[in-house]
Amino acid sequence: MKSIKLSDKILNFENLPENISELKYLQKTIAFTNGCFDILHYGHVQLLIECASLADILIVGVNSDISVKRIKGLERPINNEKSRTMTLASLLMIDYVILFNEDTPIELIKNIRPDILLKGGDWTEDNIVGSDFVHSYNGIVKVIPYIKGYSTTETISKIAKL
Repeated sequence: MKSIKLSDKILNFENLPENISELKYLQKTIAFTNGCFDILHYGHVQLLIECASLADILIVGVNSDISVKRIKGLERPINNEKSRTMTLASLLMIDYVILFNEDTPIELIKNIRPDILLKGGDWTEDNIVGSDFVHSYNGIVKVIPYIKGYSTTETISKIAKL
């Protein structure tokens, strides 16, 4: 069985340029998606499988705890950034994970310059952060169909009612 060192799959802004340069040199097709991934569920897994199937390399941007609090409220995230990052890094379909503190991943997208930018079906192409930038160099922006009934916010809401 193949041994995976999870720390090798976690990028940061310091090592990002070197890693991206190497991947581009090797002519790897890079896909990028992002999210909070607070409570990993079937909808997330299906999204990530689909994203990975479209490229050689899948990089996933993960909102930091501070960023999640600004976007989702002070009660979130349920799982801290280390837990969310390590859980995603453990998934075989994901090649790299990178944490970001901003509310949007636009700086990551500009640094990675993915061949394919992907988001789940709760987004439309015209409101995906970075879509204009990716289109500017003829990259592809794609929405992966949403799987109804799988939402972290809905799950937390159901638990709160119990």
